[in-house]
Amino acid sequence: MSVDTILSFEEAMEKYDPVLGFEVHVELNTKSKMFSSAPNVFGDEPNTNVNEVCLGLPGVLPVLNKKAVESSILIGLALNCKIAEHCTFARKQYFYPDTPKNFQTSQYEDPICYDGWIDIELADGTVFRVEIERAHMEEDAGKLTHMGGSTGRIQGADFSLVDYNRSGVPLVEIVTKPIEGAGSRAPELAKAYVAAIREIVKNLGVSDARMERGNVRCDANVSLRPYGQEKFGTRTETKNVNSLRAVENAVKFEIQRHGAVLDSGVKIIQETRHWHEDTKSTTSGRPKSDADDYRYFPEPDLVPIVTTALWVEQLRSRLPEPPAARRKRLQADWGYTDMEFRDVVNAGLMDEIEETVTAGASAAAARKWWMGEIARRAKLADVDPAALGVSPAVVVEIEKLIASGAINDKLARQVLDGVLDGEGTPAEVVEKRGLAVVSDDGALQSAIDEALAAQPDVADKIRGGKVQAVGAIVGGVMKVTRGQADPGRVRELILATLGVEG
Repeated sequence: MSVDTILSFEEAMEKYDPVLGFEVHVELNTKSKMFSSAPNVFGDEPNTNVNEVCLGLPGVLPVLNKKAVESSILIGLALNCKIAEHCTFARKQYFYPDTPKNFQTSQYEDPICYDGWIDIELADGTVFRVEIERAHMEEDAGKLTHMGGSTGRIQGADFSLVDYNRSGVPLVEIVTKPIEGAGSRAPELAKAYVAAIREIVKNLGVSDARMERGNVRCDANVSLRPYGQEKFGTRTETKNVNSLRAVENAVKFEIQRHGAVLDSGVKIIQETRHWHEDTKSTTSGRPKSDADDYRYFPEPDLVPIVTTALWVEQLRSRLPEPPAARRKRLQADWGYTDMEFRDVVNAGLMDEIEETVTAGASAAAARKWWMGEIARRAKLADVDPAALGVSPAVVVEIEKLIASGAINDKLARQVLDGVLDGEGTPAEVVEKRGLAVVSDDGALQSAIDEALAAQPDVADKIRGGKVQAVGAIVGGVMKVTRGQADPGRVRELILATLGVEG
């Protein structure tokens, strides 16, 4: 796979003004699918959560999921949208193996939510207002797995497998208006915007919002124009980007690629693009279809949706606290400094830390683990910390083991390694690896005697009053015990052995 020629980001920004647009697809966590009673469950065996409606069999009729409609309205309200008093569904025609009906039931002319906005705060406190064009309801497609080849994509594959479990899962697609004026902060804004949408739908309780599972996916549109030009440039759409870092990197790469293409005098092709995490680059997908190409027409098997002011206000009363108010409350509750809390927000770990504190850890411990060891390991694995595979419950259990004296901080890092290697719960890893702190004074005394014998000059210094030299002996004991001793207790025993008061 070749990577396109690109400009440096700085050079691209010197010459061109980026215009962004985002289409974020949010899978709703209803118990059943959008238009059928088939279960909406992630991770089951392929093609087990299906029925005749999902499979598009002849003669079937859709039945609208009321819960999905309510969830859609809640999202619209949280995005300051107007709620349509009357809206309809439409058939979006296209032919692909993951869409057995050969059309997707969506909304076209009459979205249920429209004309909204959301304020996005960047790392330094700068606020961008992103205007929302619409948030409409639709159904998800099935999932294709391309077998053979080296990329996992259809190009070069020997054959493809299709799983219709996802077919018909309720979706809300949130579409922004063109976003101008971001300049060099466009990649940062892209990441922050998707993070804000994820935070909103998770707090609303309408989606599990796990990007690694595809619950939240972003199609990122990018175009460039020379500074001073009013007309937008030709856009490309990078499809189905499913991590915050990938959204940021995809936007940055497309800005650099567009800049190089425009500099060469070649026109940008309006097309979809695929993001490749391994090369941090995009490749060409297919020419981008316009609305006319889908031959939308009204869905004849579904009646219009009519909302009432009373219904909408009842749903509005269920809205949780706004994200800005929530952040202010959490910072106060946790006692973080402005810088500490900003780092947590920028890392996208506020939810994980909140869940960890709720599960029983202190705010300081939760931050230590998520922003420290977990973030470090995630960086090495080139994934987001939330996708590493460590749950808040694991962090809490490790902290309890430390508090009980069963392990120390150094051993705790080895316990985390064991959990990530699939060796079980923290307690099971401690037992399997023999990581428990040595608490037997007899065993500690034996190690202390060995360390003192190996460093008689240090022992003499301690007897002579240089108590700070005890650290060298403690280090020797920790080495002998493979870090499985309590340094405080070891220090006490060393001083007692040498007849020195500490």
